[in-house]
Amino acid sequence: MASSKASKQNAWSGVLFGIGVIAFFDESVFHQLLHWHHFYDKSTSAIGLVSDGLFHALSWFATVAGLFMLADLKRKSGVWMKRWWGGVLTGAGAFQLYDGTVQHKLMGLHQIRYHVEILPYDLVWNISAAVILAAGITLLAAASKKKAADPHASTFKS
Repeated sequence: MASSKASKQNAWSGVLFGIGVIAFFDESVFHQLLHWHHFYDKSTSAIGLVSDGLFHALSWFATVAGLFMLADLKRKSGVWMKRWWGGVLTGAGAFQLYDGTVQHKLMGLHQIRYHVEILPYDLVWNISAAVILAAGITLLAAASKKKAADPHASTFKS
């Protein structure tokens, strides 16, 4: 497998998996276990539950797609774990930051929690998203530098 293609596929596989996992966590913990909100809270509870189901299905499509891409890389001996984990953290952090800024604030689809002082929740949500995103970008950059330092490396194992 060409190294450039493997590098991109490792990153995108991780990004899709990261989006799927963080969305699954959001859905399971905040929607189902804590009952803090639905994906879409501007209608009835029934509509909220349907929106949660669609959100859950799409998160699993992302997760499965990322895993299929990873399996393809494994089959071709092109797995580059540092790059893949960088993609996972980048995808998870980017999704969470998008959720906290665009969906919560710009579009107003839902809030993290209702009937409480929302600022502490928003700060924790968005700061943790930024930290996860920064960690992912750092890992991706480190993986790229390592590959650039040894362009003749035959495997993508680190």
